[in-house]
Amino acid sequence: MRGLQNEHVHFVTGRLAAGALRELVARLAAEAGFRYSVEVLPITVAALMRPAWIARHWSPPAEATRIVLPGLCRGGLEPLQATAAAPVEFGPIDLRSLPEYFSRPPLPDDYGRYDIEVIAEINHCPRLGRDEILARAAAHAADGADVIDVGCDPDGPWPEAGATVAALRAAGYRVSIDSFDPREVAAATAAGAELVLSVNRENCRAAADWGVEVVAIPDRPDDLASLDETANQLARDGVRFRLDPILEPIGFGFAASLRRYLDVRERYPGVEIMMGIGNLTELTDVDSAGVNALLIGFCQEVGVRSVLTTQVINWARTSVRECDVARRLMHHAVRNRVLPKHLERRLLMLRDEQVVETSPAEIAELATQLRDANYRVFASGGEIHAAAAGIHCHDADPFCVMDQLLAAGPGGSVPRNLTPDHAFYLGYEMAKASLALALGKTYRQDQPLDWGVASRAEPDGRHGRAPRHRRAAHE
Repeated sequence: MRGLQNEHVHFVTGRLAAGALRELVARLAAEAGFRYSVEVLPITVAALMRPAWIARHWSPPAEATRIVLPGLCRGGLEPLQATAAAPVEFGPIDLRSLPEYFSRPPLPDDYGRYDIEVIAEINHCPRLGRDEILARAAAHAADGADVIDVGCDPDGPWPEAGATVAALRAAGYRVSIDSFDPREVAAATAAGAELVLSVNRENCRAAADWGVEVVAIPDRPDDLASLDETANQLARDGVRFRLDPILEPIGFGFAASLRRYLDVRERYPGVEIMMGIGNLTELTDVDSAGVNALLIGFCQEVGVRSVLTTQVINWARTSVRECDVARRLMHHAVRNRVLPKHLERRLLMLRDEQVVETSPAEIAELATQLRDANYRVFASGGEIHAAAAGIHCHDADPFCVMDQLLAAGPGGSVPRNLTPDHAFYLGYEMAKASLALALGKTYRQDQPLDWGVASRAEPDGRHGRAPRHRRAAHE
């Protein structure tokens, strides 16, 4: 926690989290040597605060050099910053993440730069309608693709190749064409395709007529001599080209193909190289994010400045997004000679970087302090916990927790507030908690689980239907 020694950090919270916050901050301040103050505002749950409301109730001390609000507060900070002498910021969503929040250095301003081009292929375009191709192109571009590749089938020619490329160009996309059929390629390049995948000794002489850059490949993956011949012919004809030694699947020459990329880079130090990484992500029974990150790390080190990816098989359905994030991470790591660790969480999809839990003992203590019937749900110690005033139910099986809740009313009856709507909400939250326990993820009530680049906004139709039971206690 370097850089905090001369700081006075002022924390703002609600009544329910005050005790836990004071205990944690006291420990952090002792370790890092900063001064602090904790202001408890007249509200039970800190997450329900809004900046305009805080501005009417708070009194930050004049000596504060930094003011930290709960991360679940919503709204702009302008009402607070206008009246505060110190900078105001939202802290982490969970106060238990404060140690990491203060210890993790901010990313440099230039983080996010990259120099690897992502080419996203739309496979089997002849089998798709024009609208479907345009929709997929829009999705790929939104995910970070630089070039949309029109993938053709081997039984061409496809009469719509030129018109399809023209439609993609009219929509504003850079386009490449993946075809060995000179007729398809000629139509596509005339319509605006800027790159042709791929040429070898069979079709390289036709490339002189296309007027665009091409990707040169060996006749067989293990035949680099044929790649040399194709490259020499293209150079004689004045055709711009990049080289692709061909990445092969595991069990079919994968290790040797990596060596070929190193050999080609050594033999052609000034020539651009491309890697088709879909040959590994699509053909290996493993989630694609780690494979994409590893291969792009290899490309970054070797100087492979373009990758071709696909999203055909389900486990690779977010490959374009993964490549976009990975190229930024690897560019930063290689350029600055730092490990690609604790920098970028969006590729941590299945498991979280760190699981933050309230301990079972803390939950039990909280249950003795609660004065309302609103249920707080936790995932802790391998179990799902539900706590409210006078109630603390827990079990590894969410059905058992619900059975306990159904018998938690007076005389073993169903609690009056456990309406069907309420029970459905609790079941939904317990399902998320159960997933978090199974996968090693942090569960926060009323918050979606973090799936990294695969995360999507969850429409919250529950707001306004049962607001009281949805208030979590551990912000």
